[in-house]
Amino acid sequence: MILDKHSKIFVAGHRGMVGSAMVRRLQAEGFSNLALRSKADLDLTRQKAVEEFFQAEQPDVVFVAAARVGGIFANNTYRAEFSYTNLAIQTNVIHAAWQAKVKGLLFFSSSCVYPRACPQPMKEDHLFSGPPEPTNEPYAVAKLAGMSMCRAYRDQYGANFTAVIPTNLYGPNDNYDPQQSHLMAALIRKFHEAKVSGQKQVMLWGSGTPRRELMFVDDAVDAALLVLKNYAGKDPVNVGVGSDLTIREIADVAMQAVGFRGEIAYDSTKPDGAMQKLLDISKLSSLGWKAKTSLEAGAAIAYADFLAKQQ
Repeated sequence: MILDKHSKIFVAGHRGMVGSAMVRRLQAEGFSNLALRSKADLDLTRQKAVEEFFQAEQPDVVFVAAARVGGIFANNTYRAEFSYTNLAIQTNVIHAAWQAKVKGLLFFSSSCVYPRACPQPMKEDHLFSGPPEPTNEPYAVAKLAGMSMCRAYRDQYGANFTAVIPTNLYGPNDNYDPQQSHLMAALIRKFHEAKVSGQKQVMLWGSGTPRRELMFVDDAVDAALLVLKNYAGKDPVNVGVGSDLTIREIADVAMQAVGFRGEIAYDSTKPDGAMQKLLDISKLSSLGWKAKTSLEAGAAIAYADFLAKQQ
């Protein structure tokens, strides 16, 4: 068994949205032997520090949720930082985990690894079949390298290293920075600020017609745990809800969650981006998994989290 109640578990990136959700889930299941380190205590980009940590702690299971993440503006602006930081973190952690002979490792990738012109819905077989979206190429290439590294260590050494590819996530501990946030977090901030300032209208980029798949982060870590416990393959596994909505529909849900009573306008002179990004979750569904949290319920939880962080 890879994971039992006595396992020592290292969650890399435990203060981020995905990592903190994983900690909540593990604690809810009764796992108490968690090895957690803040960035101030352990800089994962420093190889020597990471190796010393693994030698001292000897974790049994590792979740690699640490990453530099952001929206389209941050990805395109800080291309070098997104490349170096993510490559350094995952290289150091994956290699040190192999050296420490961990029982299992789960690497969190991203759906942006799929080719820009990928058929829809996107299947795991489509990986490496074309170039990613140019604006987030450094981040996508780093995540592709992390998945490839997990498979290489499995192929050469028999290491039980697996990767999951989550769709667009949102929820508690999301990043609400106006220049670095993802879709749901950005919408929540926009509608909240409009509500507080008494604006009558919120302007959003694009036509509102592109489709996006959104997943509540707690559902994503539930799926990731299921993969770690029950999946024996060497290829990555898509983690999503299996359906998508238009930007207009998602914006309406976010507006209702925030309680903004004005209007939404769309600036069609701004770019839409990819028209659809939907994951094929056949492999995940075959393990018996299905998302539990509706977008309406998840958006309400996310907004409550946003408000708590404003205090």
